[in-house]
Amino acid sequence: MKPAALSLLLLVTLAWGSFAGAQSMPQSTSSAPQWRQSQETNVADSYAFTRFTLLGKFSTSQHNEASDRPALTVDCIPATATSHRSGKFVAANLLVGTPLKIVYVEPEEIHGMSYYPKVAVRYRTDAKEAERDKWSPGTDKTSAAIPKDALKKILRAHAVAITANDERGTKVTMQFDLPDPVSVEQACNVDER
Repeated sequence: MKPAALSLLLLVTLAWGSFAGAQSMPQSTSSAPQWRQSQETNVADSYAFTRFTLLGKFSTSQHNEASDRPALTVDCIPATATSHRSGKFVAANLLVGTPLKIVYVEPEEIHGMSYYPKVAVRYRTDAKEAERDKWSPGTDKTSAAIPKDALKKILRAHAVAITANDERGTKVTMQFDLPDPVSVEQACNVDER
């Protein structure tokens, strides 16, 4: 056998052995929920911030596609190594991906004819009683801003179910299993007043 053919045969044998070994190794898939951390930049105000993202799932049958999963995001400006201050909470959002029903709420003090757009939500943490609230919609109306007090309750739970109505009035129910919140709470200083 020629040296080139022998080398090719040896290379194919080694590659095949590697492929067979890779096929037999068990794949480790972690289904435990986790906060995914990414670094973002706000172009308009030119500052960097950290975004924590937690994926959930739809409990309603018309929203079962894995590619269209709801998410909770928490944005904060992290503390720098040179400063003595802690991180700063910026915003928290519920990303639904489908247009939500907007209700208009009369403000506490009326100054003319102004009403605030809101998304009516119900959320239940762990086995506690469901709470009703009205959250501000995102500009595209497929998300809602989570108030800081509601975020604190959500972060301290093991699971949260959130229900809102889509633009047709159909209930959209989402479920989030929450991992340990320490990294988010510390980075964003959620308890700061």
